[in-house]
Amino acid sequence: MEYTFIDFLTLAGSLGFFLYGMKSMSEALQKVAGHKLRAILSAMTSNRIKGVFTGFLITTLIQSSTATTVMLVSFVNAGLINLIQSIGVIMGANIGTTVTAWLISILGFKVNISVISLPLIGLSFPFMFSNSRKRKSLAELAIGFAMVFLGLEFLKNSVPDISEYPEMLEYLAGFTGGGFGSVLLFIMIGTLITFVVQSSSATMALTLVMCNNGWISFDLAAAMVLGENIGTTITANMAAIGANISARRTALAHLIFNLAGVFWMLLLFRLFIDQIDLFMIKTSGVSPFVSFAAIPIALSVFHTSFNLINTGLLIGLAPQISGLVTRLVPQKEEEDEEFRLVYINTGILSTSELSLFQAKKEIAVYGRRTKKMFRYTRELFNSPKSGDIEFYYKKVEKYEDISDRMEVEIATYLTKIASGQLSKHGASRVQTMLKLIDNIESVGDSCWNVARAVYRKKDNKVLFTDKQRKNINEMFDLVEKALDIMLDNLNGEYSQVDVEPAVQMEISINRFRDLLREQHLQDVKNKEYKYESGVIYNDIISHCERMGDYIINVSESIVEKFE
Repeated sequence: MEYTFIDFLTLAGSLGFFLYGMKSMSEALQKVAGHKLRAILSAMTSNRIKGVFTGFLITTLIQSSTATTVMLVSFVNAGLINLIQSIGVIMGANIGTTVTAWLISILGFKVNISVISLPLIGLSFPFMFSNSRKRKSLAELAIGFAMVFLGLEFLKNSVPDISEYPEMLEYLAGFTGGGFGSVLLFIMIGTLITFVVQSSSATMALTLVMCNNGWISFDLAAAMVLGENIGTTITANMAAIGANISARRTALAHLIFNLAGVFWMLLLFRLFIDQIDLFMIKTSGVSPFVSFAAIPIALSVFHTSFNLINTGLLIGLAPQISGLVTRLVPQKEEEDEEFRLVYINTGILSTSELSLFQAKKEIAVYGRRTKKMFRYTRELFNSPKSGDIEFYYKKVEKYEDISDRMEVEIATYLTKIASGQLSKHGASRVQTMLKLIDNIESVGDSCWNVARAVYRKKDNKVLFTDKQRKNINEMFDLVEKALDIMLDNLNGEYSQVDVEPAVQMEISINRFRDLLREQHLQDVKNKEYKYESGVIYNDIISHCERMGDYIINVSESIVEKFE
């Protein structure tokens, strides 16, 4: 018999079917419990041990260490957890990936679960048309679960039996007889396959099927598992290129942790494999070196014990790993003033619902940068030297450009989210967020208008009286307090926002504006300052009051969706 190109396509299609099932199951789980996963992740990382357990739990639930890492990066950037705590979660996520191997080893090879896969799809499919998002997501979860094991069955059937292909057996033998060199080769193969298919779970399934069909021996399969641990970190590091500093440090910490584990395992590889072999003989009476059927369980034991021991050895070194990645990825000066999105640079998550969490955090960053722009505007007004005025004017001009670009990028991201499947609650949040960024951008425009008025004052050599300067700074104080309230509301849970403090601050700004206008008319009548000075003075006051309107719009936009 010959292994044809159609046979190869059948194998590739089987792997694709398995991958699609994993993706569907992961996405459905995130839809069903996305907000709960975030709550768990934020609440259970107070120390490294809890962090390990949290990473294990989240990855076990969603079957995706990548999704766990993306959420983790968001929490690091938000300051909810620090880099050391994130390393604990990464370690737990590695342990969580071993659950996939056990599911496949026990259910995929010991139990013919594919027999019930089609009936399960048949039972679940009608619920795909349900108006209830939760029932629909649960149906997707069941169908994804069925597809995983159907895909595994297809993989087992499409991988050729090498006993029928002696030339293939001879070809593989050329790679398996190289001792330690073969181990290194199969580590590289495992790394490459994981990087190509973008899933360590899929590579593990492929490895288990290859072992079960007699393609490779137990020790080389174990080497492939080590390679998978490296391959899964490469994707995260590539995704972190161009992202924020916390994302790059977290991704690098994952790589260093996994590389360190592979390094010490290589030093003890033969001894460790022999111990797994001894354990299997004592517990099941069968050696994985003798029976190919024993390899899947033995490989799962190897995978789990390796990750558990690696975590036990390195969890105490989390501060050192944190220090190392901090030195390798140093903070650049003025990095905050470069246009870059902090959260959504990591890409849309596998579900729209979880992507909303990143968008919310990005909008909070947008608000903080707008307040920074306002502070530069205030410095511009109060700078006595011409050189300082030029410096701060350029700062405000730069932030105006950043503000415009952030609005476009966040709006584009929200549009992409809206194109996915969203709950009614999620769709409402998207509309709220689009209003928020529109008003925040308008706050930035008002800052820019104030800056241009101040610069016009400089160009025309217009002087303000002490009274004018005092009044403007008092207005600035009110606007800054309003911005602080706005930021508190953007950073908090939207459903718990109390709009009353924002309303009271807006009333204070309007009253002060009215008072200054009355004083202005009287001062102009009494000729306390020149007409041109009065025009610029009145422009600044008006722009500040308009800024207050946009600021209160932010809080009111949040509240009107969650009343």
